[in-house]
Order: sequence, then structure tokens, then C-alpha cells
Amino acid sequence: MLRLEKIRFVIPILLLIYGGKALAIDLQPNDIVAPVPGRTAITVSYVNSQNTNFYLNGLATGGSPNLENNSALFRLGHTYTIGSLPATTYIQTGASALSTDGSISSFPMSKGMTDTTIATAIWPYANRKTRTYLGVAAYLSLPTGEYSNTKPLNVGTNRYSTALQMGYQRPITDSIDGAIAFDTMWFGANSQCAATCSSLTNLQLTQKPLYSTQLGPIYKINQTYTLAATYVYVTGGETAFNGVERNNTVVTQRYFVSGVAHTSVGRFMLQYGNDIATMNGFMESRRVALRYTKAF
Repeated sequence: MLRLEKIRFVIPILLLIYGGKALAIDLQPNDIVAPVPGRTAITVSYVNSQNTNFYLNGLATGGSPNLENNSALFRLGHTYTIGSLPATTYIQTGASALSTDGSISSFPMSKGMTDTTIATAIWPYANRKTRTYLGVAAYLSLPTGEYSNTKPLNVGTNRYSTALQMGYQRPITDSIDGAIAFDTMWFGANSQCAATCSSLTNLQLTQKPLYSTQLGPIYKINQTYTLAATYVYVTGGETAFNGVERNNTVVTQRYFVSGVAHTSVGRFMLQYGNDIATMNGFMESRRVALRYTKAF
């Protein structure tokens, strides 16, 4: 079991990696299906996650750390065509609150606006008759979130990030589709990393690319209800302070299950998931998400 002083030193930087659990660009059931052009959609989400059992290089550090995240997110998107290819663009922002308890209760909470994400996706191949789709997407995250270099916990990251993602979906049976997606995320530098980097003065935080794979079945029960299960594997993302690597590579496995209801007033989605295993940082013990989407 590691000493508490060492745990308190490494927790802040790993909070930066795991804050909001942005370890992969999670796709929702049928996100890989090409959209009908000329529609505008609004999505409102509430996400709650609880993180306990802190790990360092695969070893549980003991103690009773507890990090809880509550987020309310708003997304506005529009579908169109580029040439003859289906495409969509959305912008997402919101508010979040990170709170601590247990052995990390001395860390002050953080609340405020989240970083803003802009994404565009295009489908080079979309065959509705065979239910087969190949889509690619690009993401840009803007540092609009609440951030203070004097606080170890922050809702925002104070840096830009970009990502590319490719997804493929096709039928397995008459009522079950299989979906798989890969994404790579790149991070800009945070030159004002002090408390989060366990330093009294600002350091430059850099981070290596983060690689993710997600796959799972999508079961269409009927025209109203859909069930899906997703397995996610994430690796990479080692950080460095002023060029000195920290030996904190991310290796995380997790899952989430989704239930979707298509109704006359919009689409409702309920999700639940948690980590299966993690190498560095918090083991997420619970993630619950509620989403409502209305298309016009």
C-alpha cells in the first residue's frame, strides 16, 4: 500500500486526465447510422459518475478517495449533405461540478462551464437497404471550461484537443447490428499547470495521443425500443511536466449498456456503466446518463 503523501502528489495530475472521464469519444446506439439530411436536433443530457479506488501503475493505493462528477450538457446539431454524402455538425457545451470526499476531501470542488466541443461527421458509405454504414468524424475541443492554476481540480482543461474517429456498423441478424469504432485524440499544451501538476509554479503539461476502441451489439426490439451494450478499451495518454514524462500511461477497460425509447415527443436514452479495469487513476464505479433528443 502506498503512503498517503505519495497518493496526494499523483492524484492531481491524474484528475486532469480523468476529470469528466473523457477517455474516449463514446458513441451512442446507432450514431454510426447515416442521418437524414436537413434536420436540426437538440440533445440535453445529465451525467453522474462516481470514482473510487485509486490506482497507480496497476496497484490500488488504498484509502477511501471519492470523486463525483455531475454534468448537464446541451448539444445543437444539424444534418446536411456534402456532395452526395450524408454529414452532420454539432456543438456541445454545458456545466459541471466535481466534488471530493473521503481521503481527498481536502481538495476544493470545481464547478462551472465545461469545455466546448465542435464535431463534424461524414459518411463515405451509407446503404440503408443493407443497414451498412461507414462514417468518419473530426472533433475539436475548446478550453472554455472553468479553470484555475491554483486548484488541483478543474472542470476545464485549459488546452485545446482534437480527435479523429472512424465507425462501422452492419447487421448480424435481422434485429441485431454490430458496431465498432476507433478514435485517436491529440492534446495541446497547458502552460499554466501549477496545482494540478503538484507544483507551486506553472509548468507546461503535455500529453501523448490517446487511442480508443469501442464495439458491441445493438438490438432493435421493435420500432420503439432499442437495447445496446458497448465495450471500450483505452490506452496511451502519458503526460509530461516540462518535457519530463510521468510514467502514467492510461490503460482502461470499461463498458456501458443503453436503453433507447423512440417516442412521438423525442428520443429518450438511459445508460449505465463502469470501469472493468484501470492502470492509472480512479476506478469509475458508476456512471449513469440520461439523454433526451428532439429533432425538427
